[in-house]
Amino acid sequence: MGAVNQTPLTNFMSQQKPRISKSFSYEYETLEETLDVKPRAEGMMIGIPKEFAFQENRVALTPDAVSVLVSNGHQVVIEHNAGDASHFRDKDYAEAGAKIVYERAEVYKAPILVKSAPVIEEDLPLLQMNQVIISPIHLSVLKAEILETMMEKRVTAISFENLKDDSDSYPIVRSMSEIAGSAVMLIAAQYLSSANHGKGVLLGGISGIAPTKVIIIGAGIVGEYAARAALALGASVKVFDNSVYRLKRLQNNIGQRLWTSVIEPRMLAKQLKTCEVAVGALGSQTGRTPMVVTEEMVSNMRPGAVVIDVSIDRGGCFETSEITSHEHPIFMKYGVIHYCVPNIPSGFARTASQAISNVLMPLLLEAGEEGGFEKLVWHQVHLRSGIYIFKGALTNFYLSERFDLKYTDLNLLIASQR
Repeated sequence: MGAVNQTPLTNFMSQQKPRISKSFSYEYETLEETLDVKPRAEGMMIGIPKEFAFQENRVALTPDAVSVLVSNGHQVVIEHNAGDASHFRDKDYAEAGAKIVYERAEVYKAPILVKSAPVIEEDLPLLQMNQVIISPIHLSVLKAEILETMMEKRVTAISFENLKDDSDSYPIVRSMSEIAGSAVMLIAAQYLSSANHGKGVLLGGISGIAPTKVIIIGAGIVGEYAARAALALGASVKVFDNSVYRLKRLQNNIGQRLWTSVIEPRMLAKQLKTCEVAVGALGSQTGRTPMVVTEEMVSNMRPGAVVIDVSIDRGGCFETSEITSHEHPIFMKYGVIHYCVPNIPSGFARTASQAISNVLMPLLLEAGEEGGFEKLVWHQVHLRSGIYIFKGALTNFYLSERFDLKYTDLNLLIASQR
């Protein structure tokens, strides 16, 4: 057979080699993938003022924590005698590497301010532009003017109460609740004694004598630790809470069967009539604590019984409760001793300071390594719940509703700045 004739076009294509134009390769050259590069660690300046409001005895960082921060390249400025109420002396802080200052305004010049009491009106003139403030936020005494001034100064504010860790729990609140719960029974024992004009009853029980009866309203952390302390002393404990889940969790955590009940008014009134100690330990995530014990219930309690309302910082759960102080902690009503101090952990200031410091020191170290708090909250999403003002924008929905201030979504704010 003869050869197949090729067309001129086929002949041309078979002779040509494939080639790519230079302009094509230049325009479509592959690029390296750009990753989120971790910034270099930077030294921070941290200020710790002396607290004089709310009978605050705690200090936010202990000398040991300051020593760790200083050895990691950070500066710590502390006001003279800031740790005295917790029995941490200026000498301890100076040896840890902190700078002691005698002018309050000098401490407030630090870009990061760590307080153990909330920001008050006297602090407002001293606040700096773009400052980071880590402190508690007492909702019962918070005023709109304080928030507005902090917003004007473009402050980033982080609250103790809402600060979460990577296990999605509230470490500072938990520590303070553990202290308050354990302390409650020590306080009750003190006021039941004859020395404090109590009934002269030993909290707990001894052989041949019926145990003291303790009623705990609320099965959260405070209720759990109060129950542990009461049981360890030998008391008879009865726990009320409207959450069956919390009641089950309390029993599982303590590891033994307890008398538990939902809060049913007639049952609660009956148990209160015959108890020696009643503890109010109900919590509330946003507003006021529900008031579950009426004045009539208290009036029917035994004379000399002790009521300790741990919920008083959110309004209290006893109708007869009124805020008291560490100087004058009790008052009598219907012959019943009422202890209604809002800040119980402050009465055990050294332990409470160490607990707060254990949370804040690693957080500050991490912020330094990430290049500041604004970069830290980009990576650590769980920390965002603690921020209620971010660069002057109010990011807490409850506060915006309560004070009729503009609310901004924190996640959108952070994303828009990347």
